[in-house]
Amino acid sequence: MNNRALRWVLGKIFSRENVFALLLCMIIILVFILTADSSPQWIYQGF
Repeated sequence: MNNRALRWVLGKIFSRENVFALLLCMIIILVFILTADSSPQWIYQGF
């Protein structure tokens, strides 16, 4: 594959919408991982 074809493929994969979707997914996963160790206290407030 020459340089132009490689650049075209990477441009298709890493388009602006795909980069935003990937960043949003990474942020959601990071928030899930960081909050997974603490128990959800708001569930048990009524008991």
